Amino acid sequence: MELKRVVITGIGTINPLGNNVNDFFDNLISGVSGAGLITYFDTTNFKTKFACEVKNYNPADYFDRKEVRKHDLYSQFGMIAADQAIEDAGISKESADPFRIGVVWASGIGGIRTFFDEVKGFIEGGGIPRFSPFFVPKMIADICAGYISIKHGFCGPNYATVSACASSTHALIEAMNHIRRGRAIIMVAGGSESAINEAGVGGFNSMQALSINNDNYRTASRPFDKNRDGFVIGEGAAGLILEEYEHAKARGAKIYAEVMGGGMSADAYHLTAPHPEGLGAASVMQTALDDSNLKTADIDYINVHGTSTPLGDIAELKAIQKVFGEHVSKINISSTKSMTGHLLGAAGALEALACICAIKNQIIPPTINFETPDEEIDYEQLNLTLNKAQSCKVNTTLSNTFGFGGHNAAIILKKLD
Repeated sequence: MELKRVVITGIGTINPLGNNVNDFFDNLISGVSGAGLITYFDTTNFKTKFACEVKNYNPADYFDRKEVRKHDLYSQFGMIAADQAIEDAGISKESADPFRIGVVWASGIGGIRTFFDEVKGFIEGGGIPRFSPFFVPKMIADICAGYISIKHGFCGPNYATVSACASSTHALIEAMNHIRRGRAIIMVAGGSESAINEAGVGGFNSMQALSINNDNYRTASRPFDKNRDGFVIGEGAAGLILEEYEHAKARGAKIYAEVMGGGMSADAYHLTAPHPEGLGAASVMQTALDDSNLKTADIDYINVHGTSTPLGDIAELKAIQKVFGEHVSKINISSTKSMTGHLLGAAGALEALACICAIKNQIIPPTINFETPDEEIDYEQLNLTLNKAQSCKVNTTLSNTFGFGGHNAAIILKKLD
C-alpha cells in the first residue's frame, strides 16, 4: 500500500530547561545545565542528592484544586505538554473526524509518586486501608493518554507505550504508522515522567545506575567523559502533533519537520546492560534508515541516547561507527541529556524536540560538561559537539533511545522539502 506522508505541526514541553518550547530551545542551544539539589524529599540517607527537576512549577497555574487531586505529577506534566502542542498546531476535535484523531502517550514508570505515597500512608496508618479512590487511576501508565483524549474529545486510537527509556520514541513511531496507513489523520504523541521521589532515586541507586557525584552535581551528567559515573534523573514531558501531510497543507498548518521513519529492535542480551558491541543499537539505526528510504550519508545529526553511563556511551558509539562507517566523521553527534538529565520514558519525545530545535535553528545543541577524554573514544573521528553548540546545515536528524530490557527505538526527522 502507498504510505501517507507524516509531518509535525505542533510541539509542547515542560522539562528541567524550560516550561515551554521557546525557553527549552534557548537553554538547549546555550548549554544550560538543568541539574540541582533535590527539593522533593530529604536526601540525607541517599547516595544521590541531586536531579534535574522541573523549575518554578505550580500546579495551580494549570489545574483547579479538584483536578490536582486526580493527577499524579507525571500526568500533570503530560497534559501540560500535550495542551501546548495542541494549541501550537491549532487543532481541535473539529479539525477532522474525531475518530481519526488519536493519542499515543508514553511513560516508562507512570505514577510511582502516587504509588509510594499511598503505600506509605497505609503503613503509617497502622494498616488501615484508607486508599484514595484516585489511587489506581493516578498510578497507571496509560491514564495520561486517556485524560488527553477526554479533555479534547479525540476518539481515535488511544493507548500508552511502555518500554522503559524507549517508551516515547515508540509512541512517536506508533503514531506515525497510524497516519501512514490511513487509520488516523492527526495523532497526539509524546511522553511524561516524574520519578524523582524516594522510591525512584533509591531504586536506581541500588542498581548503581545514577551518578553520585554530589560535589559537582551541576556537571555530573557528562556523556563521553572518562569520569562519567551514571545518569542524572530528570522529569517532565514533551508532546508532538503528527499529521497527515496533505491534511496539514490544506489547512495551512506550519510544519516543523517530516517524520521519515523509525526502527525498533531488541538487544536480547541483559536486563539492564547494553550489548557491549551495540548490536541492537546498530540494528535499530539501520532499520530506521531503511524505513525512511535514506542512506547513511543523508544524516546530518544524531541525538544519541548518551546517558553518561560507563557502558552505555561506549556501546552506542561503537554502533554508530558500525552503521555509518566513513561518513561518521561528517555527522554531528550530541547528548542533550547532559543538560536535561534523563527523562526516562519521556526522553525520546524530548529529544525529538531537540532534533526539531536543530532543524529550525540550524544549530546542533552541545554535549556539555566534557572535561577528561576517555581512551576508548575516538574524538577525532567522532564529532561529539563538546561543550558548545555548532552552527551547520541540519536537514536530517536521527534520535536514539534505549531502555532497560534491551528495548531500542530510533526515529528520523527531516526538514520538509
